[in-house]
Amino acid sequence: MCGIVGIFDLKEKREIDRELLGRMNEVQFHRGPDEGGLHTEPGLGFGHRRLSIIDLSSGQQPMHSQDGNVVLTYNGEVYNFPELRKELEGLGYTFKTHCDTEVILIGWQAWGESCVDRLRGMFAFAIWDRAKETLFLARDRLGIKPLYYAELPNGQFIFGSELKALKAHPQLPRELDATAIEDYFGFGYIPDPKTIYKNVHKLEPGFKLTIRRGQQEFHPVQYWNVEFGVRQVKSEQETAEELIERFREAVDIRMVADVPLGAFLSGGVDSSGVVAMMAGLSDQPVNTCSISFGDPAFNESKYAQLVAERYHTAHRVEQVDPDDFHLIDRLAGLYDEPYADSSALPTYRVCELAKKQVTVVLSGDGGDENLAGYRRYRWHSYEDRMRHILPDGLRKPLFGILGRTYPKADWAPKIFRAKSTFESIARDSLEGYFHSVSVNSNEIRSALFSQNLKQELQGYQAVEVFRRHAKNAASYDAQSLVQYLDIKTYLPGDILTKVDRASMAHALEVRVPLLDHKLVEWFAGLQPDLKLKGREGKYIFKKSLENYLPDDILYRSKMGFAVPLASWFRGPLKDRVRESLLGETMSQSGYFDQAFVKKMVDQHQSGIRDNSTSIWSLLMFEAFLRN
Repeated sequence: MCGIVGIFDLKEKREIDRELLGRMNEVQFHRGPDEGGLHTEPGLGFGHRRLSIIDLSSGQQPMHSQDGNVVLTYNGEVYNFPELRKELEGLGYTFKTHCDTEVILIGWQAWGESCVDRLRGMFAFAIWDRAKETLFLARDRLGIKPLYYAELPNGQFIFGSELKALKAHPQLPRELDATAIEDYFGFGYIPDPKTIYKNVHKLEPGFKLTIRRGQQEFHPVQYWNVEFGVRQVKSEQETAEELIERFREAVDIRMVADVPLGAFLSGGVDSSGVVAMMAGLSDQPVNTCSISFGDPAFNESKYAQLVAERYHTAHRVEQVDPDDFHLIDRLAGLYDEPYADSSALPTYRVCELAKKQVTVVLSGDGGDENLAGYRRYRWHSYEDRMRHILPDGLRKPLFGILGRTYPKADWAPKIFRAKSTFESIARDSLEGYFHSVSVNSNEIRSALFSQNLKQELQGYQAVEVFRRHAKNAASYDAQSLVQYLDIKTYLPGDILTKVDRASMAHALEVRVPLLDHKLVEWFAGLQPDLKLKGREGKYIFKKSLENYLPDDILYRSKMGFAVPLASWFRGPLKDRVRESLLGETMSQSGYFDQAFVKKMVDQHQSGIRDNSTSIWSLLMFEAFLRN
């Protein structure tokens, strides 16, 4: 995997500061420690850091076309490049290398902007076409690879794989975006296309951006969108067989590499399924790795061992210190903006472990979003049925009162024994789902924010992120809608961001077969009850894997990467929490009601309430401000 940067003069052909471009490029050295390259010409500069994976002896970037008119800087892997190469050779084009980079370059010459529609893989790239005076940027369909950009006051346009590359430019405005702060404390991350800075944006997944010198305005254009809706009904058996065939193919094309390759193996369904497919496709033992936790309630290593033994993998496991909180400031530096998923800590460690064996790993990310694996999908479906049974005039006041009055309701049916459930049913469907996924509720954010921040927000609320995406999915059933929302927000904003930064910190490439866009489109076309059947999420996926994995893997409760935040904040991090959240950095920011912050800390550390999730989001925001 790689890192890319660029500077483009929007108005004139002024000389590019090559030294500055080099600094922006070297800030991302960790993304590509094998090689680095720069290209400058009047009005344009491209930079590239390379992690060599395929065609190690060639493929250096920025890459120039044979006529010298087109330059490319590219981060990613295009898995169908052999087929595209054959097609381009049939059109009369010749190649100097055997890598996918040159296929994109020549694909631009042959097909222009539509070249991106033909690419199957993960990518973020920029192309400069001198003859057309055009800069073209594109990001893969699911957002596996990142791309940030900004327009500067001096008339330059800059971009990079990570926000830190843009921050290396002295003219980048650093004004924080109040709506991004609201989004962060709502979601725990900042959803695309925003960043924490007003003038910096992420190119959204499935979008492209074309800029011509002298152009007054430019806007990203969507070239792909996942569409839910039943397209073909087959028997369960036929569907399961086709799923395995498509899944195996998505894994197979991701096993091409000229460097050591392996897989993450957590012991969950998705990663175990990936390893099962890899083992059937490989003549050699698959390299697998996992981490273990001292607490058996969170330790999946024994399940990973079951899969490793069944498929005779070259398995490596290491135990993570349960008090592995020393990475907090390191994480703030990795993510460049507030990011509150505490599982970033163990993810960093498993990437560190994997790099000791391999340079490329396959992961199981994407299975939950595609196949309704999260428990919250089940709860949302229950709640949405209740919304449709009761008229708004009765439902909203009734469940609103219950939510405020009953912190616990043992007398109620099981699905309603939760204050959060009552509060969610009192809201409309979108607001209810946002309530179930938010790291800080509307009420907490209202109490947490200062009057100045509230005034700057002018009534804006993070749920508007969902409303914007829901406009493109108006006719979806409740389950498909929230899957769609997660694919647009949680998947790129949290999961893929976490994995990209943690893996790139160790110069490790992660490939994601369950996010192959052809497979994602096929999953979206399945009837909803094949994904969530009764209480069983990922139903058809599990059925299809019954010949490959034991029931102990397929049909046990999901664990995930748990971090003991609550005990940390009452124990080894007790003083750090008070110093950070009640200190000068937070109080001088002007964003928070410090009396409420103190109340939250006091409540948690005295054991009255578990405010660990809110405290962690504040702690990571403070680390961002300080760094």
